[in-house]
Formats: sequence, C-alpha cells, structure tokens
Amino acid sequence: MPTRVTYSLIFLTVLSLFFVKATVNAQSTARVDELRQKITDRNTAIANLEKEIGQYQEQIEEVGKQSKTLQSTIKSLDLSGKKLTADLNVTENKIGKTNDTIEELGLQIQTKEKEIGASYDVIAESIRSINETDSQTLIETMLRYDNLSDFTDEIERLKQFQNAVEIKLLTLRELKVGLEGNKAETEKKKKELTTLKSTLADQKRIVEINKKEKDTLLKDTKNKETTYKKTLSEKVALRDAFAKELLDFESQLRFEIDPSRLPQTGSGVLSWPLEKVSITQNFGNTAFAQAGGYNGQGHNGIDLRASIGTAVKSALNGTVSGIGDTDSVCSGASYGKWVLIEHPNGLSTLYAHLSLIKVSEGQSVSTGEIIGYSGSTGYATGPHLHFTVYATQGVRIYDRKSAVCRGTYHIPVADFKAYLNPLLYL
Repeated sequence: MPTRVTYSLIFLTVLSLFFVKATVNAQSTARVDELRQKITDRNTAIANLEKEIGQYQEQIEEVGKQSKTLQSTIKSLDLSGKKLTADLNVTENKIGKTNDTIEELGLQIQTKEKEIGASYDVIAESIRSINETDSQTLIETMLRYDNLSDFTDEIERLKQFQNAVEIKLLTLRELKVGLEGNKAETEKKKKELTTLKSTLADQKRIVEINKKEKDTLLKDTKNKETTYKKTLSEKVALRDAFAKELLDFESQLRFEIDPSRLPQTGSGVLSWPLEKVSITQNFGNTAFAQAGGYNGQGHNGIDLRASIGTAVKSALNGTVSGIGDTDSVCSGASYGKWVLIEHPNGLSTLYAHLSLIKVSEGQSVSTGEIIGYSGSTGYATGPHLHFTVYATQGVRIYDRKSAVCRGTYHIPVADFKAYLNPLLYL
C-alpha cells in the first residue's frame, strides 16, 4: 500500500506534468497566435485578389464582344497579363498560408509529443508505486496504521488515485489520436504545397508567354491598324485553306466504329474539363458553321470560355495518345497546342488552343488531373478551350505534309462518324 510519502511523490510528479504542459503551451501559444493572424491576413489578401481577378475577367469578356481591332487585341492581352499576375499573387499567398499551416501543425505535434512523454512518466511512476504495494501482504499493510479508519481512508485514496491514472490513460489515448490526425493533416498540406509550387512555376511561364505574344503582335504590326487587319485577313484565309485540306483528307477515312463499344449517352461518364463552365459554341451546325465556318461540316466539338492560364483538366482517367502544336507548321490555322487522351470506355477527348501543355505522350492521367492551361494558340478569335469527344475507334494521329502550310503537321484526324456531341457524355 502506498504511503503518504509515496502519494506526495506521485502528486509532485503529476504537478510536474502540468508544469511541463503549461510551459510547452506558453512557449507555443504565442507563435501559434502569430501564425493564425498571418493565415487570416493571407485569407483576406486572397479574397481581395480573387475579387480583382473577377473584375479583370469581366473586362476581358467585354473586350471580347467588341470588334476585332489591334487596340482591342492589345487591351485584351494587357487585361490577361494583369489577371495572370493576380493569379500568380493568389498562388504565392496560398503557398505562404500552407507553409504557415504546416508550421502551426508542427507546433501542435511537438506539444502533443511532450505531453505524451510527460504522461508516460506519471503513469510509469504510478505503476511502480502500485507494484510496491502489491509486494506487501494485507496484514503488513494494515499494521502500518494506528486504527482501521486510517486504513480505510487510505484504501479510498488508492481508489481515487487509480481513477486518476485511468483518466490519464484516456487522455493519453486522445493525445495519440490527435497526434496522428495532426501528422496526417501535415502530409496532406505538404502535398498541396508541392502542387501549388508547380502551379506557380506554370503561371510564371504563362505570364512570359502572354508578354511575348503582345511584344510579337506589336513588332509584326508596327502598331498599325491596317497592318493588323491585313494579318488577320491572311490568318483567316490560311485557316480556311488548311481546314479544307484537312476536311478533304478526313472525308476519305473509313474506320470501323462499333456503337456498342461506346458508353450510354446521358450517363455523365465524362467530367467537365474546366472548374467553371460557360459554353460559347455548341457542337454541330452552329451559327458560325451556317455562316460558312468549318466548310459546312459543323463544329466538331464545343467551345468553353476560359481566359489565358485557366487550368484544363482531364475529363476522365486514361492515357495521353499524343500532344502537338499546329502553330509550329501552320501558325494560327488550326488547334494550336493540343492534347488527345484515350479513355478506357471507348471514348477519346481532345483539348485545344492551350497556352501550356503539362503532360507527355504515353502518360497515364487521372480524372480531374491538370493536363495544361487554356490559351488562344492556333486559330482562335479569343482565349477559350476547344473540347472534342471522339469514338476512339475512329480517330488517329497523323503526320501529313501540307500543301497549304508547306510543312508536316502532327494532328488528330477522324472519320466523320467518330465525332460525338460532348454534351451527350458530360
């Protein structure tokens, strides 16, 4: 049976535990408060920047509705540059916020580990005292006391002491669960940090691409509207000639397509490739097609509003069949930078007019994984994403010599029957 001296020692040990806990908490609380204030400040900055980005987006869309002139194009590029810079600042703030969160979690982990260590010390001391009691016989224990009342009081104290140990064990278990949760959250935040750093690097590249595009435009046009109009007219003529050349080739293709190997329409097997969806042109016989666009064959996909630098995501898991850039042979005439992904359900999807490609041929991708960023490469009256869905059996990637562009282009081509309305599968 523990003596009063033993209880005193245990009491002092318990007190030391709370002293350690108080000291640890005092040391970390100030830093945690500082970190939380920084996180709050960053959240405010992010909210303000996102509001600014929304305003730039509205201005970009408004300029896009205006007639195509040199000044409107430059204004659009300037607004896109400002929006991209704001996007970049948002990502930098998110990186700082994530770093602060990781540090806060680290302090919480340190506190819990020290509390767990101190709890172990108290429990170990308690077990040693109980073991000492167990080594004595009941008669020996009773003879230590002058009367039975003192002995029963000691028994009651022992029960209270055991209850306190059980509570401490329960607290210890809760601390360990909390510690594991903090560690899991830290790992999650570290992964988020890696993604954010990659996004930041991409955004910096896109800012440079936007600046280069503006500089090239001013250099080629010498800031003259007449020169710009002439260049634009030549670009439209080149697009039409190249489209006809490609159309003539595709019209000769005859691939076997088994409809039973395609997913059921209306099943929503594909996810939207953009976070925010706004369709600017539908599939098929659109107004633009009726006005003579696409050589009367209709629009082979859908167009989605997407300012330069918007993340483009894979609509379903699959394998990258190919990537390319038609501007390298026929500048401003076709898809520009494109990615084709083959999915395991008989469908393939094309993402075109990208500013930056993030995947490589043969790479496996997951649903929602970023494969590139939107832009206005190829023939595009403004920044957007062109999204095509094919029956995989009817699409191939070809390297063909172009009489129009006097080079060899690398591009997906398809039997007309292979073009599917994306809205049937989204």
